[in-house]
Amino acid sequence: MNRLRVLVVEDSLTVRRRLCEVLAADPDIDVVGDAEDGKRAIALCTQLRPDAITLDMMLPVMSGLAATEYIMAHCPTPILIVSSSTNRGELFKTYEALAAGALDVMEKPRGDELDEAWERKLISTVKLIARIKVITHPRARLGPATMAPASAPPNIAPPLRVAMPYRLVALGASTGGPAAILEVLRGLPAGFALPVLVVLHIGEPFGSAFAEWLDGQSPHRAGFARDGQRLHERGVWLAPPGRHLIVRGGRLHLSDAPERHSCRPSVDVLFESIARECGAAAAACLLTGMGRDGADGLLAIRRVGGFTIAQDEASCVVHGMPREAVRIGAAARVLPLAEIGPALAALAQDVEAARHA
Repeated sequence: MNRLRVLVVEDSLTVRRRLCEVLAADPDIDVVGDAEDGKRAIALCTQLRPDAITLDMMLPVMSGLAATEYIMAHCPTPILIVSSSTNRGELFKTYEALAAGALDVMEKPRGDELDEAWERKLISTVKLIARIKVITHPRARLGPATMAPASAPPNIAPPLRVAMPYRLVALGASTGGPAAILEVLRGLPAGFALPVLVVLHIGEPFGSAFAEWLDGQSPHRAGFARDGQRLHERGVWLAPPGRHLIVRGGRLHLSDAPERHSCRPSVDVLFESIARECGAAAAACLLTGMGRDGADGLLAIRRVGGFTIAQDEASCVVHGMPREAVRIGAAARVLPLAEIGPALAALAQDVEAARHA
């Protein structure tokens, strides 16, 4: 079997050597080059065509974000962000890089690790992203927020149900999720009539400012859900990192219950609570992601009459979660990412029609 060819990009010589040593020690990995700045990273990526890149965000000459945008637009390569950035501005750059096509993020080694857990995680994550077939991802697609089309295409609009208008929309995503969630939200009109609940698999410390970043990227107010918050409050409400989000008794609740599918927050936990609380008055969408979290929950919503969507394979970064949903019959519709926002926008028309009736 051919060894994975990896390019390491890091401005700290000490950290760069550590990354190279850890990766090169694995018999399946060949470190084909290393770079100390973003400009050199682009040159080596173009020259060497590696299978994967580990990339720091804070680099001299050209930042990690700028390098990500160029690489994904001109020589698409799976990118793992390896960063120690935890302040607000630097976290925002990490989210921008994920939205521009980087696949995942993990912390740099601190130097005080007592076992080899960090090394094992680095190697397994690099091997995982190297298997993902990335596509050209022009950063221009994620330019200024735009309004959704006036109406959804007729073939994806859900049926009008004046007797029971929808109460909420829920989204679940993992790998590739930041860009997918952003595109869905930009497909919803300003003043969207329904609360949008979101579970995204992104761990600490990198998830701490994601809601604030998302708030500035679309026309919708976004924030982390608060324990006890009323369900009908309009906006985009995300599960905080490390806590499940649950709907119960007309309110949002946060839980420290055990992980599901090695995830907390879990999409399944949210979707299953929505099926119990809202029944047919719920709409949910499972977006790009690794694994199967969310598939059973989406099926629970469909079984009680809710409107369910799975992102199609062609538009997914990773088709794992949506594929599992389709396989078990959980998705009433399978749609390209660009059509999901307009399909959900039609739900607001349903709600307004019910109010007027």
